[in-house]
Amino acid sequence: MQELTFEQAYEQLERITRELESGELPLDRALALFEQGAQLAETCDRLLHAAELRVRQILPDGAGGFEATSFDDWQEETS
Repeated sequence: MQELTFEQAYEQLERITRELESGELPLDRALALFEQGAQLAETCDRLLHAAELRVRQILPDGAGGFEATSFDDWQEETS
């Protein structure tokens, strides 16, 4: 599967979901769509996790702003 943005993957996943919910597909097509949907869901999950890690790396700097910090530093502060 090509590298998709979150928005692209989510849009495709929504389209597949609508198609599967129609209930008018032959079994082989439904299975193929289900497999593709599972891959897209995994892609969305991976992209969301990566975004969450990036957000967590930006911490308040104590002067009313924010600064980027390494993920290892963030883990130590939350422990």
